Amino acid sequence: MPQHLIRKLGQFTHLSEEDRRALEDATSRKVRIFGAHQDIISEGDAPEHVNLILEGWACRYKQLEDGRRQIISFFLPGDLCDPHVFVLREMDHSIGTITPVRLAEISPDAILDLTDEHPRITRALWWEMLVKVAIQREWTVNLGQRTGLERIGHLLCELFIRLRGVGLTEGDSCLLPVTQVELGDATGLSNVHVNRVLQELRASGLIVLRGKRLTIPDLEALQRVALFNANYLHLDREGWHLDANGPDQPQA
Repeated sequence: MPQHLIRKLGQFTHLSEEDRRALEDATSRKVRIFGAHQDIISEGDAPEHVNLILEGWACRYKQLEDGRRQIISFFLPGDLCDPHVFVLREMDHSIGTITPVRLAEISPDAILDLTDEHPRITRALWWEMLVKVAIQREWTVNLGQRTGLERIGHLLCELFIRLRGVGLTEGDSCLLPVTQVELGDATGLSNVHVNRVLQELRASGLIVLRGKRLTIPDLEALQRVALFNANYLHLDREGWHLDANGPDQPQA
């Protein structure tokens, strides 16, 4: 069941029952399971379908010849790994798992059927792609201009808000199954620097990290320290006029 995707797209517009059934059908035809730290698809491979993360965490990354890696984005439950990637002849990056992952492989025909027959889904997918691009812009700013403390704090704010949007937070807490090395690969910081920043955030009471669980006692305070503005996530329901119930009807 693609409930996280449906909830995510619901941040843009309210989908009809027919829309939901179409998404459920398209994402239930082929489901695969990967272990942690495996490539779902590697650079140079020919993409033949779209991957939807149902459970677990994955990342998009580039790796240099000497083994250095840059994580370009994190994929969370409900994230599509590029809905139109099959138009490319080969991948120019890799997608790998961070945790064990359950994903749905969606065929190009299924994607085209969804976008041809369900205009609300089409527009919601446009929104989803534009948000992905906006996140990449913000990550570029993170790498180029923010301090180490701001980079880590900003990333934690983003991940928490994205998880909250698909119902995967509990109050002020969420799972954070990434290692310090992976945080460094995403923010351009050494493992030592990441450790020092996390200790500083802990000491100031901005975060609590116990095992793989992150707690942010005061999200607004962490946002201020990290210079975080959530506007790039575009969560203010721009597609309200497309709602299946209509603008004047109660939402499900």
